[in-house]
Amino acid sequence: MKISQIAYSLIILIASVVILTYGKDLFVPFILAFLLWFIIKELRDLLRKIRFVREKLPLWLMSAFSALVVSSILGVVISMLSNNIQQLSIALPQYEGNVGRILISLDNMFGINVAESVKGFYENFDVTEIISSLISSITSIFSDAFMILLYTLFFFLEEATFMKKIRAVYPGSDRFEQVHELIAKVDKSVGQYLVLKTIVSVLTGLLSYITLLIIGVEAPLFWAFIIFLLNYIPTIGSLLGTTFPAIFALLQFGDLVPFVAVLIVVGIIQVVIGNIVEPKIMGDSLNISSLVVILTLSFWGSIWGITGMILSVPITVIMIIVFAEFPQTHFIAIMLSEEGKVEGGKKKKLA
Repeated sequence: MKISQIAYSLIILIASVVILTYGKDLFVPFILAFLLWFIIKELRDLLRKIRFVREKLPLWLMSAFSALVVSSILGVVISMLSNNIQQLSIALPQYEGNVGRILISLDNMFGINVAESVKGFYENFDVTEIISSLISSITSIFSDAFMILLYTLFFFLEEATFMKKIRAVYPGSDRFEQVHELIAKVDKSVGQYLVLKTIVSVLTGLLSYITLLIIGVEAPLFWAFIIFLLNYIPTIGSLLGTTFPAIFALLQFGDLVPFVAVLIVVGIIQVVIGNIVEPKIMGDSLNISSLVVILTLSFWGSIWGITGMILSVPITVIMIIVFAEFPQTHFIAIMLSEEGKVEGGKKKKLA
């Protein structure tokens, strides 16, 4: 590779990172809308498998019904979450006094002055501030709801004419078939990942909600939603999803028993679903290297925060599929894959 090509590549890479960083407010709602459109479309495709629905109802009506179902579920969840967040915001300052009780309990348990030992750390580590920022992050996503729904609507409007535009760009049947196949691969892989991951995350959140409700943790729906959301983040998501409600239980009760109970039970739920249920449901369909997962998690998290972490895997799946179709970028797809086995790369250029 020539030095000029390396220089151009570095310039493009740096420019892309700058654009993605400063364009966060534009790109994040757009990508969330794209994923929401995928989920609605998957539900519509599920309805199309029913013979009566496929024969009697037009495509636009199935799309509208699927969108209505998903929007209704989101509306109910957002409404319940808003009540939980409001309840949590009022109760949170009242629990700050329990920190002293916790330190006294630790003093008695270990026979040392824990308060003095952690004084410097505690002064710089405000748990309530961290939980408040977590609440703020969730509400900021809700504030983009209108833009997300608007983008989703335009995705459905564009869907009706998209393939016609692709055929106009690639009038030759061979090239059109290649592009059509590429789009179908992205559609299948990302759609499959989103649906299966959502099912697994809902199961994790539901079981965690029941656990937190039994233990008596305040605003259990909010913490179950946090666990559901963080479950989309590979590797560290389950760890954070267990730690946050456990720490809050410690603040709420001022006692170690609820803290340990949440940590153990929710942790077991995460381990069982993450290591037994999820692999059986999802299999090896993603074909992403574990190292790449961590690197992309760090990269997207650094520029887009928690939202970037959640989006890191779907973005990487799309990159592998697209790069595998072009001879010039086929090696990148191989490096990103789990075992170096990817399809494509032997066909003629699409452009």
